Amino acid sequence: MLLAGFLFSLMNVSVKLIPHIPAIEIILFRSVFSLVLTYILLKKENVPVLGSNKKLLIIRGVAGSVGLMAFFYTLQNIPLASAVTLNYLAPVFTTILGIFIVKEKVQARQFLYFGVSFLGVIVIEGFDPRISTFDLSIALIASLAMGVAYNVIRKLKNSEHPLVIMFYFPLITIPIAAIATYYLWVLPTGWDWVSLLAVGLLTQFAQYFMTLAYQNAQLSKVASLSYIGIIYALVFGFFVFGETYSLVVFLGMALVLIGVILNIFK
Repeated sequence: MLLAGFLFSLMNVSVKLIPHIPAIEIILFRSVFSLVLTYILLKKENVPVLGSNKKLLIIRGVAGSVGLMAFFYTLQNIPLASAVTLNYLAPVFTTILGIFIVKEKVQARQFLYFGVSFLGVIVIEGFDPRISTFDLSIALIASLAMGVAYNVIRKLKNSEHPLVIMFYFPLITIPIAAIATYYLWVLPTGWDWVSLLAVGLLTQFAQYFMTLAYQNAQLSKVASLSYIGIIYALVFGFFVFGETYSLVVFLGMALVLIGVILNIFK
């Protein structure tokens, strides 16, 4: 899980290193890479590519697509550690939406934990002038969309092969990204191609190691290790992009993480 988190952090850095390439174009390259690799794996395991519950699979694909587009936008437009921290709100939205989508019960105490996380968001946005209200809104949309996607995955867990669920993500994303990229296309040059290739490769390897971790260790312990990602983001943000934060913003980050972690262990 530590290795997966490190690779995801490198992927985030790769996205942020090419701010002149539109986020949607980066997503197009990433999705094509993912589609080809997932298709090969499906054929190798002789699994029907399109699955059976196409309605839910399409909803998962759309939600995942919106979440990824919004997250890549925040990576490119706000400090790295702030983007990663705000993305950690996804488990909060997952739990809240789970009340309505998969009918899971949430205890009253958990809403207190949600409040702690959202207080942290207010502190981060209010005390970091580099984050506009619009950027914050996009970050929240990313986490909300991921919450929808995770709930749909939960509904599909007993009816669809994991690779089929993964396949619909790029399958839905590519047409959307291709149309948008047609109007926003920026020709990559030189090291841009290295960064684009890194985004695809790092994502695939990170997802592989994360899957291994979730398959072979206690869920709560593995999930808690994922929050080491904020340390990676702070280090890369400082040394690669020269990003610094005030103590108040650090407090906001801590509040977000405390609320999320308390909810997970609850």
